Amino acid sequence: MSAAGSAGVGSGPTRFGVVVLTMGNRPDDLRAGLESLLAQRDVELDVVVVGNGWQPVDLPDGVRALGLPRNLGIPAGRNAGVPEVAGDLLFFLDDDAELPRDDVLSRMAAQFAADPTLGLIQPRVVDPEGREAPRRWTPRVRVGDPGRSSPAMNVWEGAVAMRRSAFDYAGGWPEPFWYAHEGVELAWRVWDAGFHVRYDGSIEVHHPAIQPTRHAEFYRYQARNRVWLARRNLPAPVGVAYVAAWAAIGGSRLRTSEAVRETLRGYRIGLRDDGGERRPMSWRTVWRMTRAGHPPVL
Repeated sequence: MSAAGSAGVGSGPTRFGVVVLTMGNRPDDLRAGLESLLAQRDVELDVVVVGNGWQPVDLPDGVRALGLPRNLGIPAGRNAGVPEVAGDLLFFLDDDAELPRDDVLSRMAAQFAADPTLGLIQPRVVDPEGREAPRRWTPRVRVGDPGRSSPAMNVWEGAVAMRRSAFDYAGGWPEPFWYAHEGVELAWRVWDAGFHVRYDGSIEVHHPAIQPTRHAEFYRYQARNRVWLARRNLPAPVGVAYVAAWAAIGGSRLRTSEAVRETLRGYRIGLRDDGGERRPMSWRTVWRMTRAGHPPVL
């Protein structure tokens, strides 16, 4: 049953339940991000900082802490914070991101209030020092102008707002993934709930444009999670096409023997190991995503 339209945003100031995930290794960035959250106007916030494997301390007034006894991975860490916060809307913020204006959340809240079929918004991500943004920050096949808004079939996970009803339908972030591609599954499942996902190029968040480390785990998890994405979410014929397409695309980008070895290992693990519950999207969702410009193949 479609979840779209089942929960709206009530009258009065909109309440966001905000989850900030951190491992405690960026205290200055974390404080800057929290201060930018607390400066937001025309919304109510219920904020929890989730310490992934540690107990957060010295938080600003009005911000609660949830310390996890061990590092559960990025998706599970974010999920742990959701039951701790109230609000029909959720906002997830990484500990090295911040909101450069005091109306970021109120502008997104207005969009949710105006469109009951809108399930999730990813704002534009900008480096505060003016460095060029990585293409992965703009969730579409042809990046073009990052300031242009568009439908999105995946999201950059560091700053996203969504309806709690869409989050619940999706089953939260995919915990078995640990990290890599969790924003793809979340977006797909929001579409499958009957909502749509929007990349908004006019609303900005700040995040440093740092090249991620390409270690062995990166290549292994990238490949494994591509397979799990297909196994968990796609009708069988579409899933085969998806894995084949990304094997070809990803293979063309590998530059070292370690990258090739770990990528092949990741595909083997993805085919062999249990990636969690299978919930294939409907063919109607495949068609809606295709009509929006990005079928779930690439």
